[in-house]
Order: sequence, then structure tokens, then C-alpha cells
Amino acid sequence: MPYWQTFYHIVWATRNRAALVTPDVEAMIYGFIRGKAIGLGGTVFALNGMPEHIHLVTSIPPSIAVSTFIGQVKGVTATKFNRSGVRELPLFWQEEYGVFTFDHKSLPNLVVYVENQKKHHANQNVIPVLERLTDQGVNLVRESAAPYTSSDEQWWQDMLAMQ
Repeated sequence: MPYWQTFYHIVWATRNRAALVTPDVEAMIYGFIRGKAIGLGGTVFALNGMPEHIHLVTSIPPSIAVSTFIGQVKGVTATKFNRSGVRELPLFWQEEYGVFTFDHKSLPNLVVYVENQKKHHANQNVIPVLERLTDQGVNLVRESAAPYTSSDEQWWQDMLAMQ
């Protein structure tokens, strides 16, 4: 089996940003999301959101395309929820989504950010690039080139610290 370390922060919304992921059905919807993600070979590090959008911090195996993973998670979740008969109002997702890659060192920060989604939104303290608050795209995050060279000790230590 190949070794891989891929980390993604995925955000998607309900159709028309309808407030459908309400407290009475949130656990069920999150259970469907978590179950499908794990069933596809993913690892779920954090899952949370607001009534109109979801945040998922996950690893996706390289054997499945990111778009396929997201499409299957969204599709299965909506289908299972709508067939459950829990409520008459169906759950539909927007076709669009946001997906961000990040490194292992950022994982704890993103997990905490997602776990505290409701608090961040209540305090209006969100990270705009990680939230699709409008239908307009977001600016790309561009980092300067890493200053590492093959003889850089910090790079070497960072790589050794990855577990």
C-alpha cells in the first residue's frame, strides 16, 4: 500500500443557502457525511458547520479524485437524509464547493477552527478565505516560496517531525 499524507479543508453549502442543517437533524447529516467519507477511505479530522454550510477537514486517498470524493459525500448524504423521512423538506446541496490543501503542521489549527464554527460565526470572527460568504470567488492564497534548501536544518527537522 502506498504511503500518502493529503489534507483538505472542504466547504460546501445547501442549495440557495437555505438553513437546512438545523440542530434537530445536524447529527444525522454529519453521521452520513462521516460514514461516506470513511467508506471512501478518507479520514475525518473535523466536521462542523452552520445551518447553511458544512466544513470538513479530511484526508483523501490518492486513489480517488477530490471532486469524486466530494460529489459522493454530498450525493449520498442528501439521498440518505431525504429517504430517512425525518422531515418533508428535502436536503439539497449547491453544486459548487471550496477545497483547500494544507500541510500537516496546519492540521491542529484547522481542526480547532472547524470545531468552533458556530462560535466563530456568532462572534463574526471567521477566516474569509475558508468561508464562501458570497457567490463570488475568493482571492487565491499565495505564499512566498519556501526558503528551504537541501542543506537547511530546519527543513530537515520539519520533515523528521512529520508522523
